[in-house]
Amino acid sequence: MDTQDCTPHPPAAPDAAPCDPSGHTARPRLNVVGAGRVGLALARLWQVAGGPLQVQALCNPGAARRAQAQALLGPAVAVEETLAALPPAEVWLLAVPDTRIAEVAGALAVQRAGTAPAQAWHCSGFLTAAELAPLQAQGWSVASVHPALSFTTPDRAMAQFAGTVCALEGDAPARALARQAFGALGGHCLELAAADKPLYHGAAVWASNFLPVLAATAQRLWEDSGVPPALAVALRDGFVRRAADNLLALGPAAALTGPAARGDTRVLQLQGQAMAARDASLGQAYAALSDLAGRLARDPAGWLDRPTGSGPATDGA
Repeated sequence: MDTQDCTPHPPAAPDAAPCDPSGHTARPRLNVVGAGRVGLALARLWQVAGGPLQVQALCNPGAARRAQAQALLGPAVAVEETLAALPPAEVWLLAVPDTRIAEVAGALAVQRAGTAPAQAWHCSGFLTAAELAPLQAQGWSVASVHPALSFTTPDRAMAQFAGTVCALEGDAPARALARQAFGALGGHCLELAAADKPLYHGAAVWASNFLPVLAATAQRLWEDSGVPPALAVALRDGFVRRAADNLLALGPAAALTGPAARGDTRVLQLQGQAMAARDASLGQAYAALSDLAGRLARDPAGWLDRPTGSGPATDGA
């Protein structure tokens, strides 16, 4: 894995980029397909930051999404209902759900058949640039670019984007321009092999997506044990905040506490039974996470290299 800052350099614009009246090559025009949180946030960020791309147009079939996009991007950006309505562009960002990337790429390939090849990117953390194969077959340069950020709302994503790690994978020309474009937003780029994307994206799921599930589970179990709901929320927030503070200050192994870290097998067994009686998946998750916690406590350097089921720690506090 090769990492480096996405420091902007003068872009090598695609061959089809138009010229301005002075005769200089203009910035590549960007069309965004999809007006969800990722597409809207990136379009607005590039609109504000400038850099190597000119945000030209966006499309989305939903009227409410189009209205939100027009309000955010203003009249300088065309907001259309269909893919066919979008004007020619040198770069196309397919900011659609993972399950639709290949479908939209195929539709775009049909729509733009016979025109000058361009670039196409998608932002899936799991899927590779191979999802864009219909366009690549027509001579397009394609890439996947995954900003490792939770896009909760466009406004929050815009405020949080600086310093975001952006994983690049795909054809060299598309990666090069994407590096410049995401660098203009303050991104930190790394080169990622296609075969490594499942582990890479899975790591983001562990670091981000599972935390709300763990917090919600804790809150519900406190409530089920008789803790008043308002107090359960306070307990949840306090534990999450202190755990995060300890993690950032001490690192994962030193911040780890609890029965698995202590090697308290009796508590683990009885508590695991209580969890399984409450919900089968809850019992399985408790057992798996307790196993991982024990391995981390025992061997912080090689804990994931040990065989599954090696058990909780037997020393420490």
